[in-house]
Amino acid sequence: MKLCLNGEESDFTDGLTIGELLVEQEVTTPEMVSVELNGQILKRSAIESTVLKDGDKVEFLFFAGGGS
Repeated sequence: MKLCLNGEESDFTDGLTIGELLVEQEVTTPEMVSVELNGQILKRSAIESTVLKDGDKVEFLFFAGGGS
């Protein structure tokens, strides 16, 4: 299936969940990432159970602390 991930279209395995996608993309700190699916921020509780479909648009939003 084709997904648009962080603005770039790529091919992925059918039936992939958001959680599996995070692992496949080697996101080492998933607790520091919010996921937007088709313009909607997913609840953290939905990440493991949400199955992606062809044409979905996924954005990983990474948060970092800093400043003074």
